[in-house]
Amino acid sequence: MDATASTPARPPSSEPPRHSAVRSLLRLWPFVRPVRARLFTAAVVAVVASCISLVIPLVLKWIVDGPVAAGAPGGVWLGAGFLLALGVAEAGLFGLRRWLVARPLAGVEAAMRERLYTRLQRLPVSFHDRWASGQLLSRATTDLQLLRMFLAFPLTFLLVNGATILVGCAILLAQRFSLGLVLLAPVLPLMILCSVFEAKYALAARRALDQVGDLTTVIEESVLGIRIVKGFGRHRSQARMFRRLTHELRTTELRKARILATIWGAITLLPELAIGAALVLGTVQVADGALSAGTLVAFLSTALALRWPVDSIGFLLAMSYEAAMATDRYFEVLDAPEAASSGEALPGAALPGAALPGEAPSGETAALLPGPRAAADDATDGSGSDAPDGSGSPGTPEASGPSQRPGASGGLVFAGVEFRYPDAPRGAPPTLRGVDLHIASGETMALVGATGSGKTTLTALVPRLYDPTGGRITLDGRDLTALSRDEVRGLVSVAFEEPTLFSASVAENVLMGAADLQEADLRRALAVAQADGFVAALPEGPHTQVGEQGMSLSGGQRQRLALARAVAGRPRFLILDDPLSALDVHTEALVEAALRQVLATTTALIVAHRPSTVLLADRVALLSGGRIAAVGTHHQLLRDNAEYAGLMSGTDPVAAGPAPRPRDASGGTR
Repeated sequence: MDATASTPARPPSSEPPRHSAVRSLLRLWPFVRPVRARLFTAAVVAVVASCISLVIPLVLKWIVDGPVAAGAPGGVWLGAGFLLALGVAEAGLFGLRRWLVARPLAGVEAAMRERLYTRLQRLPVSFHDRWASGQLLSRATTDLQLLRMFLAFPLTFLLVNGATILVGCAILLAQRFSLGLVLLAPVLPLMILCSVFEAKYALAARRALDQVGDLTTVIEESVLGIRIVKGFGRHRSQARMFRRLTHELRTTELRKARILATIWGAITLLPELAIGAALVLGTVQVADGALSAGTLVAFLSTALALRWPVDSIGFLLAMSYEAAMATDRYFEVLDAPEAASSGEALPGAALPGAALPGEAPSGETAALLPGPRAAADDATDGSGSDAPDGSGSPGTPEASGPSQRPGASGGLVFAGVEFRYPDAPRGAPPTLRGVDLHIASGETMALVGATGSGKTTLTALVPRLYDPTGGRITLDGRDLTALSRDEVRGLVSVAFEEPTLFSASVAENVLMGAADLQEADLRRALAVAQADGFVAALPEGPHTQVGEQGMSLSGGQRQRLALARAVAGRPRFLILDDPLSALDVHTEALVEAALRQVLATTTALIVAHRPSTVLLADRVALLSGGRIAAVGTHHQLLRDNAEYAGLMSGTDPVAAGPAPRPRDASGGTR
């Protein structure tokens, strides 16, 4: 089976909820509380409007037993006027209810969507590594629409219809107790059916929502990867996968329809049988003179007025269960733990739904714009999201070495750094282990290693896209986990090999790292990246929209804009992950010449694969098997280290040195 036809990853479970739908829906209260006054007023208005319909049978009774029985047409017209007034009042009150809830519920939906987006920006990159983007998109769209519909209609009308049924039953029992008992006979069977219906429908509703997320993922990947799909002729396999997922969703929706049809049929049938029995019994009593005709008319009219409140219970419950499942899915994201502010690692921080069912969300509502000079260039975190506030382990004693000098306070220091991805197999060696490296203040260090040695992982630790699971990292003597998110982003700027651009102008993409950058900073950054020429040739210059993912530009142009974004804010620390890989030789030489001026004023760590990039650095660190195997100048390592010489020459690298460290089989090193 080809890779493109695999089912999208779905981190959340599709198992039925372990708690009641009511408990799930109660978690919406913090969002509803600010508008509770209007919602309560709307509910009261709706209850009054619904109860007006129960007054109409009493007017009919008066008309039949009074003016009609007495042959007084004037009284009939008076009664008709009362009925018209009641109908107009009922319609007006229901219109008022709609007006009361429309604006506040739109605000609730907006607040919930903003809270979700804020949370997604604050969650660790490891969380986004695990979750399919379509699952997150469906929670921000489909699920929130379901919740707004629940708050606007089922929530109110479950209360309204419940109150109407209670008032109606009291009126029925007051009019004729024996007939009222006949109509109430189906209540117990219906309660049992509803309890069975809840479990089955909840499972089907959750599965359908997850399948919508899968479909969203496939559509998004097919659109973003349309060049690959067309280039490799995979449109048929993509279509087959989409068709299969569509059929699975169709099957689930049909199962929901069958369950709903069963419960709705029972809810409709049993009361109708009870009304029929009451009609026969009441007719016999009228014939015997034990009951007046007006009372029978009023009784049956009241029973018929209760048909809609009773019949609607089926689909109101269905919408409520779907809303409960949507609430569970929504809070799976909000409950995903951030890193602890103390800097201590949170095991399994990337696992969705790790919080206990029903646990309240963390409650942060801060806006999530990137901090000053933030690097939004991580291909894994395309949104430019913030990393967590800290999950590094408490600092361990720094190992000393002849070239690392971890005790020095300035610059960038890795001291015994260890890192393991949260989704790594149990027992697998860590991606990084015992990394000791010191990059002096103002120094440029090149990081070289074979594919899978952990270079990108090491560079991702500095801007805290991930936090180390052991050891510590310091910036100018300050522990990285002790710095706030904004402080880290103000000190560190990053450009990764796979650039990410946004649907915005060139200027907005380059200057997004800080709010205080000016036109001069834009021009300087574009010049350093040798991007000023092609940007000036764009239709609107730096104000040209680059389109989603910057696909209107070439790979080299996107990479140069990413580099310009990294250097625009004159960062104290600059992290570059093979930033020139997509450039031709001529452009690369020009960029390197301009980049030397930037590197002279910053502390830089550059992942390099080519000698020309290595020559930008003062020293070179060789990363092998998750460890720093050697540190020195390019010429020293080229002369003394066979593995480094092999990497630079393109031959098979061979570990060198008197005590070479064996390479581990970490599998999944990134």
